[in-house]
Amino acid sequence: MPRSAARRGPVKPAARKGAVSRRTKETAVEVALALAPGEASIATGVPFFDHMLDQIARHGGLTLRVRAEGDLAVDAHHTVEDVGIALGEALREATADKTGLARYGHAVVPLDEALVEAVVDLSGRPHLTWNADLPAGKKFIGNFDVDLSRDFFQALVNHARICVHVNVRYGRNLHHIVEAIFKATARALRAATAPQAGGLPSTKGTL
Repeated sequence: MPRSAARRGPVKPAARKGAVSRRTKETAVEVALALAPGEASIATGVPFFDHMLDQIARHGGLTLRVRAEGDLAVDAHHTVEDVGIALGEALREATADKTGLARYGHAVVPLDEALVEAVVDLSGRPHLTWNADLPAGKKFIGNFDVDLSRDFFQALVNHARICVHVNVRYGRNLHHIVEAIFKATARALRAATAPQAGGLPSTKGTL
């Protein structure tokens, strides 16, 4: 082996990446991510939502950039949902055919009195089970409507084509519960996208 190669050591595989630009009459969203820890740069105009996306990046082991401009004077719904769509599409691009990824991930995350479990399967089939007894109707954390939590995850699941189960075991403070949902899902996603030898993690030959 050449001495220069010996000094460099083993070559790490390039991070899997995805990038999406989505424009409608209601929103303009750009998302870029890599399945490797790195910087998070988030700006959606909804501060608590920015904080939650930062949790996905940090605890999901992602390098993430999100830029969104939406009709916030009307409501945050279009912005939050369209970010979920774009993030899901970027994640689907980054995971590609799932070869060399663990596929399954599970996490249980506490935040003070709240405890949330999340399970992820990079199945290729969109499904969301949402066992989270959050209040219906307008209930806000800052200017973030708590109802939008489920809408975000449904959009993410549909466009990433993954299976996610969220189980809020208990909790009292809405901020803690919602943040624990995002953190637990991010941790489960990090486990599911971790490199794993053995080729495609399916007996079907495709995901």
